[in-house]
Amino acid sequence: MKSQFRDLLPFLLFPLAVGAVSALLTAGSMEAFADLCLPPLSPPGWVFPVVWTFLYLLMGFAAFLVVNSGKCGNNALFFYLLQLFFNFMWSIWFFNCEWYLFSFFWLVALWLLIFATIRSFGIVSPAAANLMLPYLAWVTFAGYLNLGIYFLN
Repeated sequence: MKSQFRDLLPFLLFPLAVGAVSALLTAGSMEAFADLCLPPLSPPGWVFPVVWTFLYLLMGFAAFLVVNSGKCGNNALFFYLLQLFFNFMWSIWFFNCEWYLFSFFWLVALWLLIFATIRSFGIVSPAAANLMLPYLAWVTFAGYLNLGIYFLN
């Protein structure tokens, strides 16, 4: 059991680290964000770090299942890493650059990459694919928020 957790830990820490670096790089932009008009259904600010932490842990566990399945011959990890890069950059475009419309289209690309990751993970491990579904749902909701912010500001 201890060995399995030790093997799992890097997979959990990697997406958490990506999220943490993104949060650090965008921390100075939160004052400007607080002044924006937000669309209906916008959750309070404390929800975002809680949800993202949970989603990053699910992503890491899903990647762990794929790597340890012994069937990782398709593009699963390529799509996983590419979507994580798009995830990271969205924060920069949205918060630091305030490119709200560009960020929305970037988010659409991210959504497509998450979908491709889910399909690739599903070939290798259906459980891993299912672990990515909440992430896809959250990014769908983020798209609504992003586009709403663009139109309202």
